[in-house]
Amino acid sequence: MNFEIVDEITEIETIARGSGIRNRDRLHRKYGQGNWRKMKGLAHIRLTNGRVRFAELHWYEAHGIGKKEIKRKRYLE
Repeated sequence: MNFEIVDEITEIETIARGSGIRNRDRLHRKYGQGNWRKMKGLAHIRLTNGRVRFAELHWYEAHGIGKKEIKRKRYLE
């Protein structure tokens, strides 16, 4: 992750869950068994150069494990 989340993630939606996640087997091996969901949301992020941008973020999440592999998908401003 080459950015820092500055504020709360808003407008959170579930994109996929269960067998709809292509990387589910890899997630189980790397982080453990869980009810994995692929999520998306919006937040302000600080880039490595110090600039703050509003972006769409995607990540995987499971109960008891938390958010993993947060990725910036696109800038919204």
